Amino acid sequence: MLLDIPILLVAGAGMIAFLAGLVKGVTGFALPMIMISGVGSFLPPETALAGLILPTLVTNVWQASRQGVGAAFSSAKTHWRFLAMALICLVITAQFVTRIPTSTFFLILGLPVVTFAVLQLIGWRPRINPDRRRKAELGIGALAGGIGGLSGIWGPPTVLYLTALDIAKVEHVRIQGVVYSSGAVMLALAHLGSGVLDSTGLKFSALLILPAMIGLAAGFAVQDRLDQDKFRWAILITLAIAGLNLIRRGLAG
Repeated sequence: MLLDIPILLVAGAGMIAFLAGLVKGVTGFALPMIMISGVGSFLPPETALAGLILPTLVTNVWQASRQGVGAAFSSAKTHWRFLAMALICLVITAQFVTRIPTSTFFLILGLPVVTFAVLQLIGWRPRINPDRRRKAELGIGALAGGIGGLSGIWGPPTVLYLTALDIAKVEHVRIQGVVYSSGAVMLALAHLGSGVLDSTGLKFSALLILPAMIGLAAGFAVQDRLDQDKFRWAILITLAIAGLNLIRRGLAG
């Protein structure tokens, strides 16, 4: 037994953390969704949530700073409206997390995510016009932060935004890292106060950092070999799977 969790379950959580890191390394997102779904299938939800917090934070910082801290700050400056709106709405909606059924928001987010991904996979290529970019940044940023505060998942709206802007692969992944790092810091602080990250939760989460980082490194190696079109397909397929998982969670209540 380790931390009152059977060693086989800890090993299983480590394998899921590796898989989540691998997918994140290739596409730039989906680590929290994979970990909360996978680990939560055999451990209590609170334990699964605690387990993903530190791996999410560490892998996002690495992802954001992979081309250097200067590049990360440059991305944050370019997309500051989206980032600011997302963080503001995350803080606001987090206050209502116990009052509004998150299953409703899973469905509200999952259905358009799947629709968007499938339409793009069959050839639809939406674009955000330059003269509408500010409105898109604020609107989609609000959606990302609002859903993130209620569910802990803010990846799909961010990916929708970047895909519609047709951002190049390296910049696409770096911006995701910047956005998710900011949210991960706030998530960690919130759950230090909520009690989810107590002594046991912190130790369990710390154990999952290494397998997640090994998976992330492997995913980066795959991503570096992908051209822009293959990267886009990987993003859209992962997005469709993520959306279907959100719908599943919404229907499960």
